[in-house]
Amino acid sequence: MKLLIRPAPEVAIKSKPVRRQQMRHLRQNVRKLMARLAHDIVVDGTWDRVDVDVPEGRGLSGLVVDELLRIPGISTIQEIAAFPFASLDDIAEKTVAAFAGRLDGKSFAVRVKRHGAHNFRSIDLERFVGGVLMHNVSSARVDLRSPEVEVRIEVRDDQFHIAHRRHRGLGGYPLGSVENVLTLMSGGYDSSVAAYLMLRRGLRSHFLFFNLGGVAHEVGVRQVVHYLWDRYGASHGAKFISVPFDSVVEEIMRTVGHRHWGVVLKRQMLKAASEIARNNNAAALVTGDAAGQVSSQTLTNLNVVDRASDEVVLRPLIAMDKETIIGIARDIGTEPYARNMPEYCGVISQKPATRAKLSRVEEEETAMDPMVLRRAIDAREDTAVSELLETITTPEDVGLVKTPSVSDVIIDVRHPTEGEQSPLHLTGNEILYIPFYELNRKVPELPANRQYLLYCDRGTMSRMHAVHLKAEGHENIKVYAPAS
Repeated sequence: MKLLIRPAPEVAIKSKPVRRQQMRHLRQNVRKLMARLAHDIVVDGTWDRVDVDVPEGRGLSGLVVDELLRIPGISTIQEIAAFPFASLDDIAEKTVAAFAGRLDGKSFAVRVKRHGAHNFRSIDLERFVGGVLMHNVSSARVDLRSPEVEVRIEVRDDQFHIAHRRHRGLGGYPLGSVENVLTLMSGGYDSSVAAYLMLRRGLRSHFLFFNLGGVAHEVGVRQVVHYLWDRYGASHGAKFISVPFDSVVEEIMRTVGHRHWGVVLKRQMLKAASEIARNNNAAALVTGDAAGQVSSQTLTNLNVVDRASDEVVLRPLIAMDKETIIGIARDIGTEPYARNMPEYCGVISQKPATRAKLSRVEEEETAMDPMVLRRAIDAREDTAVSELLETITTPEDVGLVKTPSVSDVIIDVRHPTEGEQSPLHLTGNEILYIPFYELNRKVPELPANRQYLLYCDRGTMSRMHAVHLKAEGHENIKVYAPAS
């Protein structure tokens, strides 16, 4: 099978030097990804097309087309049959053989491209082949404006080909033909869609994860990052960078007024991301912010957040509503990951500021110990995205206890304000109040001969931290999950 690939229209209208450079990137990307399927798939092309020659009889056709549909920079993929040019009658005969069964009761148009010296014009061949098709398929009709079927023929010197099927590609620019970015990933709908849109635009991305929720959260983010890269960006290497941020969260909650928690957390993330971006040759940061979606994403607060960094912050979702974002996630395949991603809302204020003042936020940040952020950045771990599933740590199952024994100690991990509003009442058990952001420091100090059950309202935070503590070697940790 032969395939003819055309670049996205944005590539075709570039100046000749830029177009040649982008087409070179596209050919290289296609060649790399085809080599993953079979080493004898031949990829060639010119300044305006890429040709792919797939060996017959090995069941590769469907796999090749599926791979090409996910490569940024491709506008259309045409499955073609190539023949030596003999005569117009021969072209018409082969076109009838290819299309007669597909034109019954449908409108069609013949589109011809011609290159080289011939004694006929493109329009002459279009009319001739169209007439032969009408003669052979009496129920077909010609519609040059909006046909149901387009019959595409290309004559190039002493060869011609007929396009059997035409597939719509991903569009955008070839990956690697634009600059590098660093995408902040939480693993939810927003960040995964933002990452996809950047890849589609030809921006090679590294992925930055701020770990707020322990092993369970990181496992989920690793999985969705690997999926995105493998499906849409595998022609280029990428890094997954994980920064332990629980200590930064703890510092924010100890020193900053609760109305500014969300804004300050994002500012701390941008400060860390800026340094990491510079170390990885990334020209911009990418986030999944959408205007007004949450309190920290009002335009006023986004402006305050952005002042924490000198880097360009790109927000491809800024004007999208949640329904649109979820729809894209469903289309690109990240919706199941996002739907099952552990939700981490540990730094949501009760009454968050929606119009934070920069001077006030900066003043509150002066109470923070800058070494906490410094240590978090220095403790980051870099992993090649191609190796993420090889290095992944599967969270161990954590026991859920509905009715604790008298000797069990319940640890309420909620923020103190939540505990005050909805206190936990148990008659026969000791209750310790240890906010989630202090667990890593205080649990090792507890007597090891007791069993501890973590508790929070929805069970999400308690499970994540129980997994993390168990992975750290605390076998006496379970989750208190009372029947609702």
